[in-house]
Amino acid sequence: MTIKFLIVVPTLNSYQLIPKLSQSLQCQTFRDWRCLFIHGPSCQAHRQWLSNCCQADQRFQWSEQKPQHQKIFGAMNQGFEEAKPEEWILFWGSDDWAAGSTVLQRLAEAILTQGTDKSIDLVIAKGRYANAQGQLSRRTAFSSKGACIDLDAASFRRKLFLGQTPPHQGTLFSPSVQRKLNHYDERYPLAADLDYFLRLSDQKALNIRCIDLELIHMSDGGVSGQHTKSRFNQVKTSYQQAFGSLWLVPFVSRYIRRLVSALKR
Repeated sequence: MTIKFLIVVPTLNSYQLIPKLSQSLQCQTFRDWRCLFIHGPSCQAHRQWLSNCCQADQRFQWSEQKPQHQKIFGAMNQGFEEAKPEEWILFWGSDDWAAGSTVLQRLAEAILTQGTDKSIDLVIAKGRYANAQGQLSRRTAFSSKGACIDLDAASFRRKLFLGQTPPHQGTLFSPSVQRKLNHYDERYPLAADLDYFLRLSDQKALNIRCIDLELIHMSDGGVSGQHTKSRFNQVKTSYQQAFGSLWLVPFVSRYIRRLVSALKR
């Protein structure tokens, strides 16, 4: 099996943040990757930076965000559309970066050790947040166990019902899962990742591997954190659609987990 990674990065006037991400990719021991910047109506300085970056290393590419795709998750949907059939996708932000020079190599090895007799849909790694000064703080993970574990559809949905959510930037989307579900619902600009995982958990056959790998460092304080009320409403609606009258169980569990995580910082 040949592994190829596509890192999709929505951008908007964020060229001053991207160098940390680009440098963390260029130093990877695993070489078979490309990074696709999808940018909205950005300033000339941003466009020039992207152009220079892509000319210097052709593994970096950029596309204009299409009008029919709005905001961050719209850009990610465009990333789904522009992925090649054999590419495994990661969705990162402009202010995220790889946690070490070997993480893509270890990610590829985690796929290959699964064998070719079973198609993997998602590989869920771990992440860690960083403040504005770059200091690392709380970790985020879908599985608290240290060793790698495999989940089927029922186990995955059960974890979602208990308020757990995969770290979005730490989740690798395989070619097989892209054929099953390859779009975010753009009606949920702050919770489309949760909605995606909930809809995906309705699939009858899923193979998910959770690995003990700190894949990515993420800036703490994104757009969703600035619109708390709207995010709560979108999360509530997503759980209601997935679990009906039982929506309060995952909703409360989700925020208890986040409170506990914050207290451990």
